Amino acid sequence: MALGHRLELRQGQGLVITPQLQQAIKLLQLSNLELDAFVEAELERNPLLQRDDGPAETERTVEDIAERTPENLGLDAVSDSAASQQMDAAPDDVSPGERATGDGADPAAEQAGGQIDWSRTGGGGSFEGDGHYEEALTRAPTLVEHLTEQLAVAGLSPAQNVVAGVLIDAVDDAGYLRADLEEVADRLGCDLAFVEAVLGVLQGFEPAGVMARDVRECLALQLKDVNRYDPCMAALLDNLDLLARRDMNALRKACGVDDEDLREMVAEIRALTPRPGAAFHADPPQTLTPDVHVRETPGGLWHVELNTDTLPKVLVDQRYHARVSKGARTDQEKTFVSDSFATANWLVKSLDQRAKTILKVSSEIVRQQDGFLAYGVEHLRPLNLKTVADAIGMHESTVSRVTSNKYIATPRGVFELKYFFTSAIQATEGGEAHSAASVRHKIKALVEAERSEADVHSDDRIVEILKEAGVDIARRTVAKYREALRIPSSVERRRLIKETA
Repeated sequence: MALGHRLELRQGQGLVITPQLQQAIKLLQLSNLELDAFVEAELERNPLLQRDDGPAETERTVEDIAERTPENLGLDAVSDSAASQQMDAAPDDVSPGERATGDGADPAAEQAGGQIDWSRTGGGGSFEGDGHYEEALTRAPTLVEHLTEQLAVAGLSPAQNVVAGVLIDAVDDAGYLRADLEEVADRLGCDLAFVEAVLGVLQGFEPAGVMARDVRECLALQLKDVNRYDPCMAALLDNLDLLARRDMNALRKACGVDDEDLREMVAEIRALTPRPGAAFHADPPQTLTPDVHVRETPGGLWHVELNTDTLPKVLVDQRYHARVSKGARTDQEKTFVSDSFATANWLVKSLDQRAKTILKVSSEIVRQQDGFLAYGVEHLRPLNLKTVADAIGMHESTVSRVTSNKYIATPRGVFELKYFFTSAIQATEGGEAHSAASVRHKIKALVEAERSEADVHSDDRIVEILKEAGVDIARRTVAKYREALRIPSSVERRRLIKETA
């Protein structure tokens, strides 16, 4: 059988994902903050895009488009640096009045002997625009900066300051020292005792417990700060594993105290913080802005609307496109104008399609979960992506992208859209299935109703109660949900009730 080459022509169907389609898919799964950052980048990159909330620029020349060709869009563009050099005048070319005020010399000021009219300056000594000096001081100091400020007034010798600086640089976000003292001593060429002495000084800095090497030392430093560190407390800190297991009998024997003293000691330990430096590294709180609002109408129906504040408002500058299209001279400029125009149009269409898709998916979720909105979490229905996708005629992957990082404001609070998708737990007599979220809520309500040791329900008893309520659930599922809710076992709950009684 001989091998040979031949030419064939075949026709077939295939799915090709274009760059524009990839961008549209990417926009679906972006949160409102990520979308705003993406649009900002496109506004800077594409000269044909502009915001819809402000007047368009009227004085733009055809040469502007040439400066924004791909070669000149970098930060190190020669044209940008040259323009900066032209704008910065030499000191000898500026008169004293101009250096002081930033404007031309005032004749009245020159006649007054070069005095400056400060009445024309901004109020409050602003740095630029309408900003104020106080705005530059709003950043909270970091833990390293806080410790360095205390080091400056600690009165240590130069050698001790060097060692202290190395140790402070080795502090993590929680306030713990993450450096080996022997390695620090070898690196700096000093004795280990000298490094330990400097560490002892640093451990007296605020916040209490900082510069500790482990949790026990951190808690001990905080107890010493309030003069509550004694042999009994030391024994308690040496047996933190017993405290974690809530083995109070063994802990009482180890500390040599009675039940009342042990309860007071445990209460003092719980009042301490195992992460003393966390307050200095806390990120500023981000305000959660919902993408969709739901409200009840007078007729008892639910009205779903998009939050327009989270939707970027951009449009294509058609007038500017017409001007630069006529003035484009080279093929490179024509290609750049054409690509920018196509990209701008596609972005506007993608943003509009994204908003419509979010509204469509949210409306279907509200329709499916109207019982939750009206009566609470116990009426949350089982729901999956396929159910919503089939109802609105979309693919499951599209619904998954739309519900990622999107939030909906309801009369019962703000929830992520994925919150409404829960697995189903079958009913005992073939009735309507229960959602996992509603079953977890029932388990939590049963535990919260426990007031005495006799009221504590075991997992088996919870299964019986739920089956009486029509929920067909296994014991291992109850244990899994209980652990997910961080609810202790029935033995531990009885012990806690006994201790607090």
